[in-house]
Amino acid sequence: MEQVRSIAAPRPSYRWVQLSLGILCMIMVANLQYGWTLFVNPLDAKYHWGRAAIQVAFSIFVLTETWLVPIEGYLVDRFGPKIVVLVGGILAGISWIINAYADSLTVLYISAAIGGVGAGAVYGTCIGNALKWFPDLRGLAAGLTAAGFGAGSALTIIPIQAIIKSSGYEIAFLYFGIGQGVIVFLVSLALAAPRAGEVPAGVGVVKVEQTKRNYHPLEIIKSPVFWVMYMMFIMMAAGGLMATAQLGPIAKDYKVADVSVSLLGLTLPALTFALSIDRVLNGLTRPLFGWVSDHIGRENTMFIAFGIESIGIVALGLYGSDPVLFVILSGLVFFAWGEIYSLFPSTCTDSFGTKFATANAGLLYTAKGTASLLVPLANVLTTSTGSWHAVFWIAAAMNAIAAIMALAVLKPLRHRLTVADRDRA
Repeated sequence: MEQVRSIAAPRPSYRWVQLSLGILCMIMVANLQYGWTLFVNPLDAKYHWGRAAIQVAFSIFVLTETWLVPIEGYLVDRFGPKIVVLVGGILAGISWIINAYADSLTVLYISAAIGGVGAGAVYGTCIGNALKWFPDLRGLAAGLTAAGFGAGSALTIIPIQAIIKSSGYEIAFLYFGIGQGVIVFLVSLALAAPRAGEVPAGVGVVKVEQTKRNYHPLEIIKSPVFWVMYMMFIMMAAGGLMATAQLGPIAKDYKVADVSVSLLGLTLPALTFALSIDRVLNGLTRPLFGWVSDHIGRENTMFIAFGIESIGIVALGLYGSDPVLFVILSGLVFFAWGEIYSLFPSTCTDSFGTKFATANAGLLYTAKGTASLLVPLANVLTTSTGSWHAVFWIAAAMNAIAAIMALAVLKPLRHRLTVADRDRA
């Protein structure tokens, strides 16, 4: 159990310290997902397993990262965030160390499962902790924390690529696995959840609808609000995960991967440039749209962001063969996608309360795992059609449907739920 801390309310800055620690942990596990695309082609070049078979490892990672988060959330609610993140950091490090020596798809898949459990433990815990510490700025806090995961790999894209080229992908897996795991282990020792009275009183005025009731995880799975959000999450996550896992192969097929692009005073190969900018924008969008949603409402923000994502995917499919446009449009796609990781957990906690926020947000987060099942199918569809266009159009359509559902379905359902909870109180 978490050690008992002083009953005196901590300084207002203490919750920002906790938020910062969570962000740092997220940064350290970001490469397990966002750096994966750099290893796909080198793995295939060495073992000739085929990109579709290798991408099954990515799906396994995402499935174990997401589908076990509700259980990890329960452990957080019972034992606190420290031990769960500590174990998660160890598992994340072990996963990449195994990848360095994996000589069969079976070993690669086992490693992906271990890494998924570790990353999910860190991700779910840090998001849940942010939601609890910041009831007044829930979108911003969740967004900043999720930004660590979304943009955490931005600074390491170039070093990882350099190590892969100079020493091989095995050394990159080994060095970064050890380093990332050790840092999460050390930072986890300072993590703490808010106890009764520790969230400062009068922290701000809540501008979005929030329930006064705390729903148990077994209750929320009976709510139509939960399942509407779940379907929207799947539709939004699928396109972004496809881009995350397949950006390297897409750039190679479009013949732009190694073409030099000059933007913002920098000249880099198109794929390297895209990966670096994408990580930054994928991180920036999470607190930005989270903050916007704190002021104009979750569903209104969803409609705007999801609509932009749909347009961006179509444009990338049509014009991505131009190296400069590939960099710019892939950045737009990631910018309009990453906010789902601040908007959905915030909306979930607004709807179902803070007491079980980690487990409830974890249940919703499993939608990302469900969406990951579609990632290998993108390769199959591309192979059968001879291009990526069908994949892009399907992803864009799902995003457009989710945007409409935000206003036409989710918003009225959530309003009725909060009104009903208010009437019961």
